[in-house]
Amino acid sequence: MWEAARLSLLVLLVAVPAIFVLGLLLALLFARVSFWGKSVLETVAMLPLVLPPSVVGYGLLRFLGRGGPVFEWLGVNVLFTWQAAAIAAVVVGMPLMLQASRIGLESVDRDIEQAASIDGAGRARVILTMTLPLARRGIFVGLALGSVRALGEFGATLAVAGSIPGRTQTLPLAVYDAMQRADYDTANAITMLMIAIGFVTILGTRRLATGGNDR
Repeated sequence: MWEAARLSLLVLLVAVPAIFVLGLLLALLFARVSFWGKSVLETVAMLPLVLPPSVVGYGLLRFLGRGGPVFEWLGVNVLFTWQAAAIAAVVVGMPLMLQASRIGLESVDRDIEQAASIDGAGRARVILTMTLPLARRGIFVGLALGSVRALGEFGATLAVAGSIPGRTQTLPLAVYDAMQRADYDTANAITMLMIAIGFVTILGTRRLATGGNDR
């Protein structure tokens, strides 16, 4: 259990910053820029939310494995490593970050941004000093939900990283392995831990989204 927890933490240390940066950049793009094909691109970015984990995993397997662009262009094979698990975590967690952040950004009054621009502030300065702080609730909610989703990723991780104890076996995979071995004490312990993490995260994001006025 503790080795799986260590690997899950390692995966999150890589996945969470990637989820934050990629999700926020895409949210800014979709919320503030109009271009041809935007709806199609946004749909592609959100697909991991609705596709079966096996389909996401198979897609990543083709993308990361031999014959895929990562191996052919970079000569790097990350399959069945913890790095592959981190990539899977980013893919499934990023859409939640994107969706919540975009909602937060679109709730910002554009007149405030325009007033700041008229006063001489550049576009980047307006975004950093006004837009993002005003949208912080949506951004924090998206990051929290995306992170806990990444922590709970199972299907895609199993496809691209396997379930190798001490190397790629994260907490969700350890639960499945414990069930297979009828080690219900370990399965119960990990299950309760992940339920607690999920409960605290959802409760916290609800309170954050409502300004602490949730009843």
